[in-house]
Amino acid sequence: MTLTLPLSSPDDFATTDVRDAPDVREARFGTLRSHDRFDYLPITARDTYRWPNGARLAVYLGFNLEHFAFGEGLGANLGPVSPQPDVLNYSWREYGNRVGAWRCLDLFGDLAMRAGVVLNTSLLDHCPELVHACVARGDELIGHGHTNAHRQSDFEYAHERELLAHCRSRLTEATGYTPSGWLSPWISETHHTPDLLVRTGYGYTLNWCHDDRPVRMRTAHGTLWSVPYPQEVNDIPMIIGRQMDGAAFADMIADNFDEMYAQAEHPTRGQSLVMGIALHPYLVGQPYRLRHLRRVLTPIAQAAQRGEIWVATPGDIAAHVASVSVAEPAAVRG
Repeated sequence: MTLTLPLSSPDDFATTDVRDAPDVREARFGTLRSHDRFDYLPITARDTYRWPNGARLAVYLGFNLEHFAFGEGLGANLGPVSPQPDVLNYSWREYGNRVGAWRCLDLFGDLAMRAGVVLNTSLLDHCPELVHACVARGDELIGHGHTNAHRQSDFEYAHERELLAHCRSRLTEATGYTPSGWLSPWISETHHTPDLLVRTGYGYTLNWCHDDRPVRMRTAHGTLWSVPYPQEVNDIPMIIGRQMDGAAFADMIADNFDEMYAQAEHPTRGQSLVMGIALHPYLVGQPYRLRHLRRVLTPIAQAAQRGEIWVATPGDIAAHVASVSVAEPAAVRG
């Protein structure tokens, strides 16, 4: 025998619980909390500016030089985390500063590619010659905290403000180069970070990875540009997180470049786009990975030499988009 039950209607579940009052339901299913730094704008609804020399695709190297405290704090790991002092993982990361970074700089020089050097100020105490070699090459210096052993999001307001001011003044005093850009250690922010960046003199951030074009951000102190920084075309999440080998990571860079070039140069939908390549020398500076990095960067450099793309630094990109943009956002409360 089949038992047939009556169909239910929404009214069968009606309740007089105060939590289901209309104003509570509206709050529960209404607009979600927003950062209020920028509005949604689809990639299809943009202006038509171009990069210098009429290029449609800008490519930059985000070259991360980092230093970690010995016996404490955070860091990427090659093998299982060991009790401190974790000599295995500390010394593997230090290979980047002693060997890998220098091999990468040689490669960038061979290809005539400047880099956006994202660096911890503790390197000025640990290996200042590496920082000065980047300055001598004409690379851009970008603030990246004092050390990557700590997350910026863990800092109180006053500590964070001191960190931002310290990094800018220390780099200026030590190298004569005043940074205009910032990437937080571990890409971590507080709710105040964008406001504090502008307040302490920075003009752009690499923290946000939400677009393929620079985005104007609202802060309590005026405009902060967000320059796209990759979390996919980035050796740490790909090689460490997804366990890619050097060949696969290089193929990924090539595929990303080919597709973005096609998007940028499309005859009817083409736009000026930004492709960043995030590199850490303790990863890509290993000889077998460097071989593959050389393979994939060579045709990109050749495309730049032919004038087909613009190889720049993040600061170049921020400065250009600021020069062609006239609209100012309303300030937000900090």
